[in-house]
Amino acid sequence: MKPVRFNLDQSMETLTAHSGLALIGLLLSHTRIAKRLIKYKLPGVHNPTVTHPDVLCSYLGLLCQGKSDFDHIEPFREDKFFGKALGIKHVPSSPTLRQRLDLAAAASYDWQTILLEESADLLRSLEVPLTPVTVTTDGGQVSSWLPLDLDVSPFDNGFTKKEGVSRTYKGTDGYSPFFAYLGQEGYGVNVNLREGSTHVQKEAAAFLLHSIEYSRRLTDKRLLVRMDAGNDAIENLNVCLNEQVDFIIKRNLRRESPEEWLAIASQDGMCCEEREGKRVYLGALTWNDKKLIRPIQAVYRVTERTIEADGQILLTPIVEAEVYWTTLSCAPSQIVNLYRDHATSEQFHSELKTDLNLERLPSGKFATNDLVLCAGLFAYNLLRAIGQISLQAPDAPVKTKVIRRRVRTVIENLIWLASRLVKHARETKLRFGHHSPWFPTFRRIYMALSG
Repeated sequence: MKPVRFNLDQSMETLTAHSGLALIGLLLSHTRIAKRLIKYKLPGVHNPTVTHPDVLCSYLGLLCQGKSDFDHIEPFREDKFFGKALGIKHVPSSPTLRQRLDLAAAASYDWQTILLEESADLLRSLEVPLTPVTVTTDGGQVSSWLPLDLDVSPFDNGFTKKEGVSRTYKGTDGYSPFFAYLGQEGYGVNVNLREGSTHVQKEAAAFLLHSIEYSRRLTDKRLLVRMDAGNDAIENLNVCLNEQVDFIIKRNLRRESPEEWLAIASQDGMCCEEREGKRVYLGALTWNDKKLIRPIQAVYRVTERTIEADGQILLTPIVEAEVYWTTLSCAPSQIVNLYRDHATSEQFHSELKTDLNLERLPSGKFATNDLVLCAGLFAYNLLRAIGQISLQAPDAPVKTKVIRRRVRTVIENLIWLASRLVKHARETKLRFGHHSPWFPTFRRIYMALSG
């Protein structure tokens, strides 16, 4: 069976394969990015033809398609739809894009601050749904918090000579950026690029404080900070206590042996034999330290195994201990479950790294890559917001029930949506194909953002 042989031709019509940038442009119109950047002065840049908003919005348009390299801007310089959709007068060239971001990053941290502030303000103005975590007390009362998950995720930039690249704790050469996500949807509220060999706790308290401030800029709901054992430090606990924010931070046992906690658990904890040869102890105790602002709870889960799951009897019991610092007063089992949900943030890291193609950052300069990462977090939130709005009605062709739509799915189905740009009777239209499965969802989101 031979395939049909087509005659190839070009028309004068304006076609686009990324209609979803119209949604990105609408979202950007709800921010003050253009107003704040148009007044911004950079050394050596006076009244440029390509303005600062043109540069930054162009790059956001690239990132929202999963393109991070500066050279990817070149095909869009003659694309009429690209500029119209994003409200750009002049699309920059690749050298202009690179040089302007270099200048902005070297001058100060202002552009990063603008991106993080406008991202939080946009999400608040859209009133995006933020799903809390909940627990039920013994009396039947339900309490809820918005999880604020902070974590470091190494970026592999091996075999490059980029500034700041060094050995990460994962054993690769790259960076070790710090991220903060809010809600079960995983909206990004803060990010900070760091050299690969930077210890996870270095400047973590300041990052935590800023993350709390950005979160409060976005919501008035109660926050629950969750951090892993690498951030077990008195200064982090005191930041949360000062800011009156609840937390669950895994304890780094350091030189404490699991057997010590088994002795405590055997005396004061509740024991459950999950199977023959496996005992689990749960409990809590009040922990006071002269460096702490006030006493907190130490919740522990100690597991003692004398028989393996396959029936093998152990000569020496295997003891594992997990300890968590917390201000919550609910049952220890609920504390453990709330912390384990913290692992979901790994999925958010994956979307930034792979879906937005940001793991191997595009610049050789550390400060520029920091700015790029802040722009990436902003683009990630734009796509996340579109994805969550798409779930508000059952008009998508994908019927799988999910609580959030992955960024890659948003890019492939709503950003990379083909249409024809038509000008008629002083109107500009996007004309979609008769069989465009995602068009009903696209139209609904567009109308919602236009209102």
